[in-house]
Amino acid sequence: ALSQAMKAARCPTDELSITNCAVVHESDLKSIHVAVITGPGQRYVFTLKSHHSVVPGTIAFSLPQRKWAGLSLGQDVQVEPFEFDKTKNSIGTMTIEVDFLQKKTADSNPYDSDKMATDFVGQFISQSFSVGQQLVFSFAGKLFGLIVKGIEAVDPNILKGDATSGKQNKILTGVSYQNTQVIFEKAENSNLNLTGKSKTKQGRQSIINPDWNFEKMGIGGLDREFSDIFRRAFASRVFPPDIVEQMELSHVKCVPVEGKPPTFKSVMLNELGSTMQFRYPHHGVERGREAVGDREWPSRQPPPTPPSRHRRCDQCGVNSGLHIIIFDEIDAICKQRGSMAGSTGVHDTVVNQLLSKIDGVEQLNNILVIGMTNRPDLIDEALLRPGRLEVKMEIGLPDNKGRIQILNIHTARMRDNGLLASDVDVNELAVETKNFSGAELEGLVRAAQSTAMNRHIKATTKVEVDMEKAERLQVTREDFLGALDSDIKPAFGTNTEDYQSYIMNGIVNWGEPVHRVLEDGDLLVQQAKMSERTPLVSVLLAGTA
Repeated sequence: ALSQAMKAARCPTDELSITNCAVVHESDLKSIHVAVITGPGQRYVFTLKSHHSVVPGTIAFSLPQRKWAGLSLGQDVQVEPFEFDKTKNSIGTMTIEVDFLQKKTADSNPYDSDKMATDFVGQFISQSFSVGQQLVFSFAGKLFGLIVKGIEAVDPNILKGDATSGKQNKILTGVSYQNTQVIFEKAENSNLNLTGKSKTKQGRQSIINPDWNFEKMGIGGLDREFSDIFRRAFASRVFPPDIVEQMELSHVKCVPVEGKPPTFKSVMLNELGSTMQFRYPHHGVERGREAVGDREWPSRQPPPTPPSRHRRCDQCGVNSGLHIIIFDEIDAICKQRGSMAGSTGVHDTVVNQLLSKIDGVEQLNNILVIGMTNRPDLIDEALLRPGRLEVKMEIGLPDNKGRIQILNIHTARMRDNGLLASDVDVNELAVETKNFSGAELEGLVRAAQSTAMNRHIKATTKVEVDMEKAERLQVTREDFLGALDSDIKPAFGTNTEDYQSYIMNGIVNWGEPVHRVLEDGDLLVQQAKMSERTPLVSVLLAGTA
């Protein structure tokens, strides 16, 4: 083939820039494809087009083409005709990375990859493509920047009419034809929303850390609650987006978590960061202002910049990491509208603003709103309707199994370091701590530790530690029982002191009716205490005054 010396030039029109063709004057080369040689071992294949506006002796390229080939304007190049062997270089499948050509034109609208593939083949049929090649693609009124990531040739057996061999034949350069299959993959950090089947399955970062467990998180007794939250709020998010899209499934957007204090609501949700690989949680109420005039501000402004220890969100759209917005004590800003007598109506404005924001949140894979409260009765009913705070989760007191988990968590370090006496039975303590919350169980352990340390403190003219005995420090069963008797009392259940005052002189068993009531009552108490099926028993005592 005859080589011709030419100079690189700028593409004369915008229309020619998006044809993916190198452009020459009508009197120059007549080949369909040319190889442009920019230096030793630097050879780039282009499909050729002619236009009268190009200066003779020059070959014009678009900006993406010049970037790919490393060309500068006016650079001397050698150009020679190029012929494809269509039995080896016909493109069967081509994988292309796609993104908006200009970031300012980016949007979140869905783009059908199937239609994009059809239009692409129609615009660029019988053109040359090489791995790494850059080009511009016009689709749906937008310009997209494309990079060819991989090319597979058509199986030669298919061209001969024989059965396919099933082998993948990757090539560096090929020519497209009417049956070329195009697969689009979204560029990294792009907010392009691709739909349809002509796209690669995105390599998704799991939102669940693979090595998490409750004991490492320092949370116990919340297995059932976490399971419920995971099932309703996160289960659909761990499935591939393609399956979710085919099911037309809408993710749960908001979850209210309620429970009397102190039941570790905040602890559980704050520690979810160790389990869920989501972005920095934004605490909504923390951003409120003391002044009444600033109350609406938190629901309208974007979240504040996260602390430096949190990785800043660099991605947008449906493929970015999970974002969780937490409203701690949500009842403080979402009270029933019209319930604040004598107010300026600012609370109603906050509720209205929040409702509009929640309804405006698109069904994305990366947004979840969690509201925490111990007064769900104060929250405006409109927020609790389906599509808003629809999945209600109540965090209650831990059962016997949960109390064992919590006690094991808070005594683990002592056990590992030989500071927990052998007579301490966590199962026994769990039985003795019925109606204790997780925070109260943690307080019980601290109280027992304080009692054990106090034994080794000398209080004479000055307070000092007996170091000889301190090295043999152990927290014993008696320390825990002492803390139960004098330090830690559960916030739930019967007040022991009040109860003792009622039966200060005992119960007078004056006859068979009293005996029968006491006997039946004891059976019911044992049933509530021991049975797994009926942990709650209600009794009505009726009689004449």
